[in-house]
Amino acid sequence: MFRLTLDGKPLVLAKRTSLLDALQTAGIDVPHLCHDARLKPFGACRLCIVEVDGEARPVAACATPVHDGMRVRTRTAELETLRRTNLQLIARHYPKEAVLAEPLHPFHRLLAEYGVEAGGDVHRDLFHDDSHPYIGTAMERCIQCYRCVRICEEVQGQFVWEAWGRGEGTRIAPGKGDTLLSGGCVGCGACVDTCPTGALFDKRVTAEPDNWTRTSCVYCGVGCQMEVGRSAGRVVAVRPANSPVNRGHLCVKGRYAFDFNHADDRITSPMIRRDGGWEPVCWDEALDFTARRLQEIVDRHGPDAVGVLGSARATNEENYLAQKFARVVIGTNNVDCCARVCHTPSAKALKTMLGTGAATNAFDDIEATNAFLLCGANPTENHPVVGARIKQRVLQGARLIVVDPRRTELAALADVHLAVRPGGNVPLFNAMAATLVEEGLVDRDFVAARVVGFADYVAFVADYTPEKMAAVCGVAAGDIRAAARLYAAGRPSMCFHGLGVTEHLQGTEGVMALINLALLTGNLGKPGAGINPLRGQNNVQGAAQMGCDPASLTGAQSFKDAGPRFEAVWGRKLPASHGLDLLQMMDAARDGELKAIWAFGYDIYQSLADAAETGTALSRLDLLIVQDLFLNRTATFGTVFFPAASVFEKDGTFMNSDRRVQRVRQVLPPPGDAKPDWWIIQALAERLGKPDGFAFDGPEAVWNEVRALWPAGAGLSYPRLDNDSPNWPCTDERHPGTPVLHADHFADGKAAELARIPFVATPEQVDDTYPLLLTTGRTLNHFNAGTMSYRTPNATLAPSDTLDIAPVDAAAYGLKDGDIVRVRSRYGHACLPVHVTPAMRPGQLFTSFHRPDLFVNQLTSSVRDRLVHAPEYKVTAVRLEKPDG
Repeated sequence: MFRLTLDGKPLVLAKRTSLLDALQTAGIDVPHLCHDARLKPFGACRLCIVEVDGEARPVAACATPVHDGMRVRTRTAELETLRRTNLQLIARHYPKEAVLAEPLHPFHRLLAEYGVEAGGDVHRDLFHDDSHPYIGTAMERCIQCYRCVRICEEVQGQFVWEAWGRGEGTRIAPGKGDTLLSGGCVGCGACVDTCPTGALFDKRVTAEPDNWTRTSCVYCGVGCQMEVGRSAGRVVAVRPANSPVNRGHLCVKGRYAFDFNHADDRITSPMIRRDGGWEPVCWDEALDFTARRLQEIVDRHGPDAVGVLGSARATNEENYLAQKFARVVIGTNNVDCCARVCHTPSAKALKTMLGTGAATNAFDDIEATNAFLLCGANPTENHPVVGARIKQRVLQGARLIVVDPRRTELAALADVHLAVRPGGNVPLFNAMAATLVEEGLVDRDFVAARVVGFADYVAFVADYTPEKMAAVCGVAAGDIRAAARLYAAGRPSMCFHGLGVTEHLQGTEGVMALINLALLTGNLGKPGAGINPLRGQNNVQGAAQMGCDPASLTGAQSFKDAGPRFEAVWGRKLPASHGLDLLQMMDAARDGELKAIWAFGYDIYQSLADAAETGTALSRLDLLIVQDLFLNRTATFGTVFFPAASVFEKDGTFMNSDRRVQRVRQVLPPPGDAKPDWWIIQALAERLGKPDGFAFDGPEAVWNEVRALWPAGAGLSYPRLDNDSPNWPCTDERHPGTPVLHADHFADGKAAELARIPFVATPEQVDDTYPLLLTTGRTLNHFNAGTMSYRTPNATLAPSDTLDIAPVDAAAYGLKDGDIVRVRSRYGHACLPVHVTPAMRPGQLFTSFHRPDLFVNQLTSSVRDRLVHAPEYKVTAVRLEKPDG
């Protein structure tokens, strides 16, 4: 315990902290300019100086740790004189007009408080850049607090800003390049957040917000918390909130890419397709029309002729109602969501082997680990805030193994980069396991206590030595062994994986092979360890967890175990037939067996692999209900369109990648006749004559029913979520949450069984006609099908998807940056601009899939995961051609 006396008042602290933190805890305001709670103490501005008994001179509170018995004075006449003098020195080269124009900046407020006038003797020849769409510069206001330099280094890890020169000649400017963008800026806006003067500012804020609302980000699965500013009925600004997930940080999409909400092509009225075109109608007509058509299909073909698709764009409450609608109103288990194409392989593998289909550890364990095994994931682009945390931990000394065909930003920092050939994950992970066994790197105590089937696994994996698998997976045997040693020695070692593992013929089995590595080394059930999928979309974890899955109920509970409880609460028997997953629905639609689909916020035609096959399936439906913000590609085949409210226009919850349920709060009302998904579902249930169970007065009431049915989430009430976001399982309101799963036992018992996964090569192979291997993925500035991000200035940051190609291949084809080339596969073609980069290995290509008009999924194959049918987006054999004309 630390007992302090602060300005004559006692304060007791349970743990050591800085003196400035202690003063703030006591409600004592001490001026400061160079301090930011996200940064290491700096002590340069000398404004937070205080007097401490026993010290010969005043000390900087931000850089002074507390000690027991400390007696502190903060507002003596001598201190105030020193502060005023320091402010005068800082302000002598500061523009007077800046203080008058924007008096609310922290530095300007301090000048007013101490009666200090800006000197107006402004330095010249300062850095100026107007090229960035979001971040503006006014460096005549720079007071050299170094907060921008430090936050770019200590939080984002981008090292854009540097101090040039010395003394009076010191200037802050990018360390490389003539502009922010050429200097490596990723647009996170952290430097703007921390700047106390407006030397760096948000160009996007054209009106001062009259209201700020805390909510959750709608982009990736990290689940960053943010505050959204509203003015005149529009979203005008976003700033980061402090939470365990993002710790006061955001990425370029979460912070700046919000203009989609007010896009000119936003659909705000229900529509019915008539005479080949869309006709706006009122809600009564749209709902009556849809109910009548659905009822006709059910009467004629049975309930299993209808499918319902939930969405990661929708809240937990809305996804819960979607699957309840399918099972109660329609009477079918034909319900799924976009998790099928990305997250389901991870969930299946984790559920099968460990009993819970979710990440084993919380993001907070990033700072507790000694080594990372990063597989098929590019988090600094696809999960940027988590990526920045991983990067910071590596810069602090954690070891890093990256498994990725490309040389990504983190691969360049890795101790070992395993540039696996696409499709070679299983033999690679098996070879790492063989190394662990052969070299005695197995945690024998953990295996003895918590693992089943070790002897059989040792015999199986003996055939997968690195020397045997090197040619199969495209990685040198020595590198495989080095990676296995690092992972075993790092304990605790933390594994993150992404879609580069799951979107394969053996996607589920690839995750199972990773789980084997964790079991062999004892990297489960402890902080800083585990197997952790990085979910691609904001609520893909929640959509599946709410029961948008044909084979499980809310909470990923089985029909056998939980079915009677659901029937009792819902007052209806559950459907008896086995439901179809998304890909099976496409097959059934193609074959004329599925007649109707209701798709929530999910552009399945744009998003599914092998677009030609998807288009054929959709064209054969009798009824396709599209529910979205915009007329997406799926709407090409649509029968009726329901305009949905956006994330800024409704309440509810999202569930992020590390098992946190977090609040979504309405910032402003939906435009026109747009409605929240939950309202639309309930209205259609009423039209179909089954309103019972669909008369909730709002999302909180829906969530309370979810909690009643899902024991692991019972403690996550709205009042608690307003102040906290514990990791589930959280079984009651006193439960602290569960950051680490499987500490003493697995969900299905004390021990888990090792999985013997033989390698099965994908049928999608290169040959003389298709000699190059294409893989797909996401990039920093855009998200999925570009529905949101391409309707924002992010489109200027990254105007197009590109075809990334190795220099040797570019030379062989006579290609240079910017050339347009036709990429042709066995399934279709797409034309893309070329980007020549040494990040690619010869014979391999990469492209993202964000720009709808380029329609990259015309290329991808019909190969699917063997266990859960996720498409194999990561392996397509292609050739390059000159485009027509």
